[in-house]
Amino acid sequence: MSKRKLIPLLLYILFLLVPIYWLLNMSFKSNSEILGGLTLFPQDFTLANYKVIFTDPSWYTGYINSAYYVSLNTIISLTVALPAAYAFSRYRFLGDKHLFFWLLTNRMAPPAVFLLPFFQLYSSIGLFDTHIAVALAHCLFNVPLAVWILEGFMSGVPKEIDETAYIDGYSFPKFFMKIFIPLIGSGIGVTAFFCFMFSWVELLLARTLTSVNAKPIAAVMTRTVSASGIDWGVLAAAGVLTILPGMLVIWFVRNHVAKGFALGRV
Repeated sequence: MSKRKLIPLLLYILFLLVPIYWLLNMSFKSNSEILGGLTLFPQDFTLANYKVIFTDPSWYTGYINSAYYVSLNTIISLTVALPAAYAFSRYRFLGDKHLFFWLLTNRMAPPAVFLLPFFQLYSSIGLFDTHIAVALAHCLFNVPLAVWILEGFMSGVPKEIDETAYIDGYSFPKFFMKIFIPLIGSGIGVTAFFCFMFSWVELLLARTLTSVNAKPIAAVMTRTVSASGIDWGVLAAAGVLTILPGMLVIWFVRNHVAKGFALGRV
């Protein structure tokens, strides 16, 4: 890459990193320093903001709750989407294209549309303020996305592989688990990444369907607003810790994501 093209790219990357750096910078400052003026580096470096999060149960349980229902949602979405995507990829049946489009329309709808039905349903059957409630609610959006992505990867696998496996005596479950899933490993990695990220950052459903026991970190962060003002330092520290799970997911699936973006329907 020539220097003429490299310089604008570097400037763009630096521009994107400015908010993240500023969030990290604020997390090591006291409120008085944050409100006192503009400083590029902490003048009075402190870890008190992080100490509040790691010692206050109402803070760190928010991260535990979020990680719990996000992981649960990712597992459920993949478990449901894999056989559904295989059916759309390998078989033709009446209304298959219409059904496939209907699945995508669920993903296109804003979460606010389903907020009241979910709230009333979960309240009546005793699922309100539980992790499974949020996980199942997010499945309405993640399963169609997962089916759409996985179907693209599965369609790229030749059908002759299925037929050869059947001739060799493989049952469908054995073929699907031992042969087919490894072939679409990159697609599963990409799908898990998107499911995790949507469920992790979604706030409206997660906040409305929980109150205490399953309250996510995004909802807990609103606690920084009080009569004395906003606790900017603690809020910045919570924001930094909220970014870390996404970075870890990207790190673990980085090879699958890179290959998946190049091959699949993404």
